[in-house]
Amino acid sequence: MFGIIRPCRHRMSEGMAATWLAHLCGLCLALRDGHGQFARVATNYDGLVISVLTEAQSAPAAGARRKAGPCPLRGMRTAPVAMGEGARLAATVSLVLASAKVRDHVEDADGAFGRRPVAAAARGVARRWDRAGAQGGAGLGFDTAVLLDAVGRQGVLEAAAGPGSSLLAVTEPTETATAAAFAHTAVLAGRRGNRAPLEEAGRLFGRLAHLLDAVEDFTEDTRTGAWNPLAATGTGAAEARRLCDDALHGIRLALRDVEFADSASGRLAHMLLVHELERSVDRAFGTGACAHGPAGGRGGDGAHQGHAGHAGHGAHGGHGGYGGPVGDRAQGASGPEASNPYQGDPYTGSPYAPGGPGRNPYAPGGPGAFPPPPEPPRRRGLLAGCLVYTGLCCTCQLCCSEHDDAWSGQRRESWCSKCGDCCDCCDACEICECCECCECCNCT
Repeated sequence: MFGIIRPCRHRMSEGMAATWLAHLCGLCLALRDGHGQFARVATNYDGLVISVLTEAQSAPAAGARRKAGPCPLRGMRTAPVAMGEGARLAATVSLVLASAKVRDHVEDADGAFGRRPVAAAARGVARRWDRAGAQGGAGLGFDTAVLLDAVGRQGVLEAAAGPGSSLLAVTEPTETATAAAFAHTAVLAGRRGNRAPLEEAGRLFGRLAHLLDAVEDFTEDTRTGAWNPLAATGTGAAEARRLCDDALHGIRLALRDVEFADSASGRLAHMLLVHELERSVDRAFGTGACAHGPAGGRGGDGAHQGHAGHAGHGAHGGHGGYGGPVGDRAQGASGPEASNPYQGDPYTGSPYAPGGPGRNPYAPGGPGAFPPPPEPPRRRGLLAGCLVYTGLCCTCQLCCSEHDDAWSGQRRESWCSKCGDCCDCCDACEICECCECCECCNCT
């Protein structure tokens, strides 16, 4: 899907971090098992929300996890991963939307996609992924035609958009696609009563993802002249922020009507769709950042550190960026704030202190990157340790993230690690009375 949810490991308890990673790895392996090794490049942060929601509504089952083999991006450690219909649905949705993103790059002749041989190969990959997604969806009772129809309408709506047009008309296809995916998790879990609130939450999630992707891509779209819904419709920063905050509030209200059966996955779903989405908005507009790293501009597109072979992704059915008119505040300014008028604009009422844009601590390799699941240290021989050390070097874990020592298995700080003070999880939980701070994050 989009890659806007990039949680910092310091805000999650050990158990919640393990659950998060289990769903992320489960999505990756579901793509591999169902559609081949190359399909794993469609793995992304937000796709796992589908798997989390399905498990959160289902009664706890003994076969919900399986042990995955060693992976280079887990320090060659094994880990329990999620399996079942939720992971398969997440894989299906991610694959179909990734194919749409590939076609979007081909149509826009972006970079290497402007070359005919590359474009032809990319179209073939997109067609195979469409067929594979349709077959996977059919096995789950999910019709992927709603996703493909939304993708097809996106280009028509973008071509018709102009100054004064409704921005929500442009985001509608994305909203429709994510609403269908969220709602089907209730069908898989056998909780039909959850379908309506989850459909509403999915619709608002799609709106938010499209808007944030647009805000964060504003500078690059302006530089390249790419189409951007904010620039095309003439929507200003204040209106874009209002729409995002309205979507956040709507998601919070919708989740209150959802009945969760599994408490651990239910808390994780709440944390991702309430707290982390709010941080994503603050990060995009430059009004908040994680205390464990520099203030965050966009530094990654949803790649994760759980599996080898994953490229960064934040694919969605519409155009990825959004540009907006440069306001008077940014004109004549210098520094990072001048490059994007949607960042660095303090928002009254935000519980987070304004922070300037910088390197994204949530991106893969940043100080907020996810660690491997904890395991008892074990020693390796000289040759095995050298092989693991080579893998750590090739995946940048030695310099960019915490990792297990290649020989002793002990946890090591990254070479570039500069951890800040206590996390801001308590500030987040103060504005949410429906959860306990100690359950949402690791601040005790």
